[in-house]
Amino acid sequence: MMRTLSLSIWLILSTSLNFAADNEIQGESPVMESNRPRIVFATFAQNATQLRHALVLCESLREFGGRFSNAPMSIYFPPELMASDSSLVARLEKMGVTRRQISAPPEALRYFYARKVYAAAQCEEELDDDNQILVWLDEDTIILQEPAEFDISGKLIKVGWRPVMHRNIGSLYAEPPDQFWSRVYHLLKIPDSSIFPMKTAASDEIIRPYINAGILVVRTDAGLLRQWKKAFETLYQDSMIKQQARLDPKTNIFLHQAALAGAFLTTLSKDEMYQLPDSYNYPLFFKQMFGAPREFNDIEKVVTLRYDVFFENPTPDWWLNLTGSPATVAWMKARLGSPLQSE
Repeated sequence: MMRTLSLSIWLILSTSLNFAADNEIQGESPVMESNRPRIVFATFAQNATQLRHALVLCESLREFGGRFSNAPMSIYFPPELMASDSSLVARLEKMGVTRRQISAPPEALRYFYARKVYAAAQCEEELDDDNQILVWLDEDTIILQEPAEFDISGKLIKVGWRPVMHRNIGSLYAEPPDQFWSRVYHLLKIPDSSIFPMKTAASDEIIRPYINAGILVVRTDAGLLRQWKKAFETLYQDSMIKQQARLDPKTNIFLHQAALAGAFLTTLSKDEMYQLPDSYNYPLFFKQMFGAPREFNDIEKVVTLRYDVFFENPTPDWWLNLTGSPATVAWMKARLGSPLQSE
């Protein structure tokens, strides 16, 4: 009797151990699953047009987000946009989207994207937790497939990122940094040893770190977005950079992105940064807009895309130039250019 009971216990334990081992190999441990970080999404809308873009972004998350379809989503607004179109706001609320008001110092508002920096920092602070991942996206983003790579919980990294689309005010890696970038590195105390080469997403130029501010996947406890705000404040308050920003509109517009590069290089080590695949932040129609060396109109394998200013003045029958699922193209056609027509 005792021998039979012992054998039964051994079989039960053996089966349980084998099941646990199998799940560990497949990354499906029930214990680990309960401790997985929560993944949340957020964006910023500066004006009514961007708010309509944000609606399409939210719709795409709910429609194509797969296991992330019902993830929490927030939109950050400046105060003057909080009393927006009530029908649009009602549709956002129907999708479970939370509205948040942000503010920024008057001095910072001389710089074009200042409010986005402060919104990102506020969002990270509100979510600060060692078990949360924030997906911070520009409002001109569309999600077309489940963005599985946004789940960085199983990796020893703190941020997922993409390079800028083209060089713009970036610094070519093969040349010495210009006066502006030398000043940035000096003010933010960035050592030469932390600089590494990266290739732009649309123009294939090799530049120093210059991170796309429109797609960031961050562990909220890493503090990267709050460090972005600190770096931005350090830069915009510097007299030399103030003068250059007055003379050069591009410096004014993209100072926030230089600050983001500084935040990366002062907060993270290279092995804590994960470069998301090319199928993320795909630069739709970038050749038509900015003269990229090749076409960006094949969305067949695209996970997320960006359309920038294209739909402010789209080419006629633009959807006919897209390669991809007819259903996906039809979904985009129904919304882009006239997003308020969607239901």
